[in-house]
Amino acid sequence: MCYYLSLGSNLGDREQTLRLALQRIEQQIGVVLRCSSFYYSAPWGFQSDNDFCNLCCAVETTKSPLEVLSLTQSIEQALGRTRKSINGNYSDRPIDIDLIRIFDGEKELYLSLPELTIPHPFWQDRDFVKLPLAEILP
Repeated sequence: MCYYLSLGSNLGDREQTLRLALQRIEQQIGVVLRCSSFYYSAPWGFQSDNDFCNLCCAVETTKSPLEVLSLTQSIEQALGRTRKSINGNYSDRPIDIDLIRIFDGEKELYLSLPELTIPHPFWQDRDFVKLPLAEILP
């Protein structure tokens, strides 16, 4: 399956944190097939002086969606994320990794679970996801 992930960082050395996250994704989840350019944007959903650096990547793996979710959350914690956003309360963070879309061959997968909704419910509202995703999604 091919997972499209969105990564963002607005604390510390943002680009380096994203590079480290990509390395860990390749080590723990699967092969990174494509990666977008870096995109910079103001925070979405909260106020901060710290702009985000974002990118999207395509990852080939045999892991299940919930396995990938667990592994991305583990990578976030290893790179300094201490808490997830809850009920739309967003804050500065060293790393954020979201599962955006999943394809099994040509077929897009749809999930609606308490812990995971695919496609990501807000991806089309966020230029910092749409623009890098358009760069890598055939």
